[in-house]
Amino acid sequence: MMQTHQRYLWIILPCFIALLAVTITCAPPGSFLLLCLCCMALLWKIKVKDRSISSLLAQYVAMKAVCWLGNRQRNRLEADTRDIHRVQEETLLKRLQKHSDTVYGKQYEFTSIKDTETFQQRHPITDYDHYQKFVERVAKGEQNVLISEKPLILAMTSGTSGSSRMLLSTKDTNTEFFLQGVTVCLDAMRQAFPATGGLQKTLKIFYSPIFRQSEAGIPIGPNSSTPASSKHMLHLYTTPAPVYQVLNERDALYLHLLFGLKDRYLGMLESNFSSTVFYAFRALQEHWKDLVVDVEVGMINSRLNLKADVRRALEKRMKPDPERAAELTAQFEEGFEGIAHRIWPQLHLVLTVDSGSNQIYGDMLRQHYCKGVPFYSPFYAATEGLIGVNLWPQQESRQYLLCPRSMFCEFIPEEDLDSERPKTLLMGQLQEGHNYELLVTNASGLFRYRIGDVVKVVGFHNQCPKVEFQYRRGQMLSVRGEKVSESLFLGALKRAVTQWPGAKLIDYSCVESGVLGNASGIAQPHYLVFVELKGVRNLSEEQRYKLDRCLQEDSDIYRSFRVKGSIGPMRVQLVRDGTFQELKDRLMAFSSTSSNTFKMQRVIRRREFADFLLQRAFS
Repeated sequence: MMQTHQRYLWIILPCFIALLAVTITCAPPGSFLLLCLCCMALLWKIKVKDRSISSLLAQYVAMKAVCWLGNRQRNRLEADTRDIHRVQEETLLKRLQKHSDTVYGKQYEFTSIKDTETFQQRHPITDYDHYQKFVERVAKGEQNVLISEKPLILAMTSGTSGSSRMLLSTKDTNTEFFLQGVTVCLDAMRQAFPATGGLQKTLKIFYSPIFRQSEAGIPIGPNSSTPASSKHMLHLYTTPAPVYQVLNERDALYLHLLFGLKDRYLGMLESNFSSTVFYAFRALQEHWKDLVVDVEVGMINSRLNLKADVRRALEKRMKPDPERAAELTAQFEEGFEGIAHRIWPQLHLVLTVDSGSNQIYGDMLRQHYCKGVPFYSPFYAATEGLIGVNLWPQQESRQYLLCPRSMFCEFIPEEDLDSERPKTLLMGQLQEGHNYELLVTNASGLFRYRIGDVVKVVGFHNQCPKVEFQYRRGQMLSVRGEKVSESLFLGALKRAVTQWPGAKLIDYSCVESGVLGNASGIAQPHYLVFVELKGVRNLSEEQRYKLDRCLQEDSDIYRSFRVKGSIGPMRVQLVRDGTFQELKDRLMAFSSTSSNTFKMQRVIRRREFADFLLQRAFS
């Protein structure tokens, strides 16, 4: 009976708080006192495990504040999409005016630029090399170089297309991401999934990044803020604040899972990328027995390398719970298909980006661990800033509405990507069904900057384009100029896997044969495809060739090179379990990024990482 009462608390408590607010403003004092006593009696009767009344009230207030902001920002976005040229030009001129007194602003005469056309005529299209020396000057402490304020951090990119790059991150960048991104997406989420508006907690998987310092003492690291930086938001999450002091990712993940498992009423799973959620479930499958013991006895596993004060603080939050441990054991022993819904029966949503290079992880989660749980991919963003928001959470394809006040955007048509002086288009000049590379002018000192993303315009909301991410320019396969994109190759790979009986795709990366030289084994240029599969231990030559055949069917250019013999057949190599987890660790160490912003490289261009995959191949 107690559990039934607890189950309905998430509906009852918000109603009582709303009624309380009405009573305060409209009813006589006696009624207010009576209602307060009723609320206290109900909360006394409906005891919530590990939740204080103050925690519930704090969560309710935080949620309502964010919802109010979200609705306000959503209305503003809606108005902006009806006059896209004006809003984009306002955004551009605001950026130029703010940084007009910098060294860079004076060099390009920002003060004299009064419209979009003049800006495009005066300022060249740029890439990272254009900014590197300016960023180095900022890192050494020089003021007013690229931007008019001191950066919050020197943000390292994920290095998906090569080496990681250092960009500037400012207060404006973070504020815009929260107001135009987070609040708007939460508003869309609440409308699409009303159950997420309850007072259940969220298991947010986040790893505290390690920062180093520049010569001027500016933090250098990934552009991601820890939930622990806002005490008001911690009430939303199952993970207690001391966990964010744990820098070892494996220990931190264990603790995220432990405190998430303790809460049988968990409402949501959240992480930046679906790859993080996927590997969290793999860790749960490997370590569930240890986790259940900790839940049962109310202790923290002694094998975790924790500071004494962190361990003490966490163990104060642990109480023996043999009943919950028995529930978990029963579900884990049944297997891990659909495990998320079975251990958290009131789980309403997985909130994570599952487009682009994270698509395969989202697919695997939906098919296995998180079967039956809806997913919402909220943002299209990069270290450079917020690009788009997904206002259609229940739509299967991930479409993002470009945010016209976040950055000034230009677009290079796909057919002009290799042109020395490509012509750029504005938002209102794009055509549905066409692909474009994105250029941005942001709040952090980038102007007409090629971020390397190619997007497809799939429609318009009023005047504003809706886009789907297609590929990164630096992640294309091309041994003879054929240019096979990540999205094209993944489509062929997924079709091939369906023709390998019993196989499930875990992860993959490709290497162009020239990277390995003689070690590639075939004279003609070709692709080496390293695949981690579940359910099969070997593939016949005929089965391996199905991938080559699928790509030929999808790419006329690739097929023509194969028919002529200019490109040799693919070599498909199966790798050992856990290979891509190890590759991730190596790539992260090389690029100085963190798990929160990491994206797996689908085309490996460095010999040492290609050699690693070759060493891990067993078939």
